[in-house]
Amino acid sequence: MSTAQTPQPDDTAGPPGAVDTPEHPAERTAGTPGAPDSTRSAGPAEHPDPVPWRRRLLVGLAAGLLAWGLAALLSPEDGAVRQLGAAALVAVAAVAVQHLVLVPDRAAEERARRAESLLAETADTVRGGLRRYDELRHGLTRHTEDMKQLVETRLVPPPRPAEPEPPASLVRIGSVSDLAANFAEVLSPGVPILSTFVRLEMQRVIGHLSDLTTLTAECPGENHDWMLTLTRAAEKSICATSTSVDRTFWNSEPASRYLHAQAEAIEQGVPVRRLFLLESARELDDRLLRLCEEQEVLHIEVRVAVLPELPPHLLRGTTNDFIVYDEAVSFEIDQDLRDVNIRTRLIARQDHVHDRMKRFRELWEAGMSLRELEVRVDDEEDGTWMVDRG
Repeated sequence: MSTAQTPQPDDTAGPPGAVDTPEHPAERTAGTPGAPDSTRSAGPAEHPDPVPWRRRLLVGLAAGLLAWGLAALLSPEDGAVRQLGAAALVAVAAVAVQHLVLVPDRAAEERARRAESLLAETADTVRGGLRRYDELRHGLTRHTEDMKQLVETRLVPPPRPAEPEPPASLVRIGSVSDLAANFAEVLSPGVPILSTFVRLEMQRVIGHLSDLTTLTAECPGENHDWMLTLTRAAEKSICATSTSVDRTFWNSEPASRYLHAQAEAIEQGVPVRRLFLLESARELDDRLLRLCEEQEVLHIEVRVAVLPELPPHLLRGTTNDFIVYDEAVSFEIDQDLRDVNIRTRLIARQDHVHDRMKRFRELWEAGMSLRELEVRVDDEEDGTWMVDRG
């Protein structure tokens, strides 16, 4: 009994078929499925490419240049080919990234803006690093120039203003006489004769010092001061000979000071050896024995050699007194025909000193020790030692 009810049209809805009528084509939203073809073709005009190709290429080129500059700065040893290759790779990557991320929608535009912002930040960072590098390089350059100027200023001081002439006591000396006179003037005690004495003594001393520049110096007579000073200056060894001419010297006051200086040298670790050279076996007596024993008490090594009893090859050398200090300088005393000491010389020429040391060692090996000397003296006194007493 029920009858089918026909559905009533909705009052709010439009007239039937209004949706499909072509009278309102402009009311359709662009991009809807039912939109006409003319509306679809307007899409590119409504969503233009946010980054044109020219700009993309410029961005890629800029990124490549920045990458090349950064590679050249951080890895200069890689070479230009590798640096350019890296720059080209970065440029292509930049262009590709822009091409992939820049699609015509808002999300793609946002990604493009972010990529561009990242590239800009990277470029700013690279430019900031380059600026800091330039500032550091300029700072180091300025620091180097400042240090160079400081060193030149210290080592080569600027010229001083003209100063008044120094007093006569400070004038540069041009000769030994001038230097002696200069010292005499400075050290003058005020008494004319003492001033002259100071001048003459300084002239003598300075003259000897000037002669030593040629490794040789000499003075007349016997110079005990040189002998004492060299003994105090020795550091390695003292090798001395003593001939019959010196026999009276050992009882004098200079000999006491000389032996005292040698004892001090021995305490400092400097060995002292003395070789007594006798002209004849007649000098082998108790007086010589006591002299050797006194020196041995001072820890001086003593030996005695009788010249006529030496082998023939040892008799061809010189027999005058000499003392070699540190095997570097020879102190020598020359005698005349009357056995008088007439001259003292200092010789530091290496060839001469070498010959003296060779002569000393040969005579030392041929000499008698103190114990052998004691036996020899006893035999001489008993007449049991047969020698030439001529």
